[in-house]
Amino acid sequence: MHIVEFASISSVLQHVIDAFSGGSLYALFALAIALVFGIVRLINFAQGAIMTVAAYGLLVVEGVPVIVKLVVVIVVAVGLSLAVDRVAFRPIRDVDPTTLLVTSFAVGSLLQALLVVIDQDQPRSTEVSSWLSSSLHVGSLVVSWVSVATIVATALLLIALVLFLRRSTTGLEMRAVAENFRMSQALGVRSNRVIAVAFAISGVLTGITAFFLIAQSGTISPTIGITPLLFGFIGTVVGGIGSLPGAVAGGYLLGVLTEALQAALPDNLVPYRDAFVFGAVFFLLVFRPQGLFGSNFQERV
Repeated sequence: MHIVEFASISSVLQHVIDAFSGGSLYALFALAIALVFGIVRLINFAQGAIMTVAAYGLLVVEGVPVIVKLVVVIVVAVGLSLAVDRVAFRPIRDVDPTTLLVTSFAVGSLLQALLVVIDQDQPRSTEVSSWLSSSLHVGSLVVSWVSVATIVATALLLIALVLFLRRSTTGLEMRAVAENFRMSQALGVRSNRVIAVAFAISGVLTGITAFFLIAQSGTISPTIGITPLLFGFIGTVVGGIGSLPGAVAGGYLLGVLTEALQAALPDNLVPYRDAFVFGAVFFLLVFRPQGLFGSNFQERV
């Protein structure tokens, strides 16, 4: 009797840990998307390709300490995010938002096509860290260290970002630009610098997402950024596009819903899990189209 109860509790804990681990990745990526949108009013669909390019940086630095790999991935993501903003978005900052959206699609498609040409669309296997790949066993409960690291890193990043936005001068300027772009310019805020900082922070979040995604899967391909981009975008919409806490909540909600369906669906329906997730999101948005937390960046930070 007690053995059955312990096994049941272990199974529930296993699903909870897996849900928060996956939700952490979705939350980080949703936050990267929501941050740029809150400042520039741009859904940057090139973010998935940027994450993919950053992940390929792991293949270049194989055999080095794990902290060096993390730094390389972040540097690549930040550098590419800033380059994309400077080359593709800044020259057309004042045009119709639809043009910005199409431009982000074009940049993302270009980067992905270049990766396919260079790598021939062949998946590559890599081990980020043997320690992260190992697991902690507590009875029948198996907790991978990468899941623990993902959850802890996400929590620390969220705290750091909140403190940055609320306590630093640049963070306050970012909130001002998000509230009223023209007025903040008139008051002397250097909007281009603030926007560059937003892209840089989104690059940091994207790079860390890439690092933990590859640490979990061990596989890199030119298309690995598509699913995180899709779930990150949906997370921002579910939470309330433009709301940073909403993006985080939306990401975790998707992680919990995905894991719950993985556990509850019959084996023959598990391959259609994502379809059920998107169906649930559809019904949520029918009854609450503004998302869970609305969309005011200034009030929600």
